[in-house]
Amino acid sequence: MTKSKLVKTVSERVSEITKKDTKVIVDVIFNSMIDALIREERIEIRGFGSFRVKNRDARCGRNPKTGVVVNIPKKKTLFFKAGKEMKERVDLNKAD
Repeated sequence: MTKSKLVKTVSERVSEITKKDTKVIVDVIFNSMIDALIREERIEIRGFGSFRVKNRDARCGRNPKTGVVVNIPKKKTLFFKAGKEMKERVDLNKAD
């Protein structure tokens, strides 16, 4: 699902809010989440999942094609862990 599709879905379900206002609300939510992650705060949305930032140390790696040693700088990585309720709902709807 894309952001525009999310805006459309929300505006269809909540008829009191215009599509333009819905876009502003979705943007505010996403920007608030991004700001929290920049501050390295953990985000938990019950029934959905949690986001957190993990610091990865600098390390040496290898180029898989050439085998040349490459220095990999330290960086921050975003992790998402699905919540139990989401996992269960997705699992119930899987095609066997």
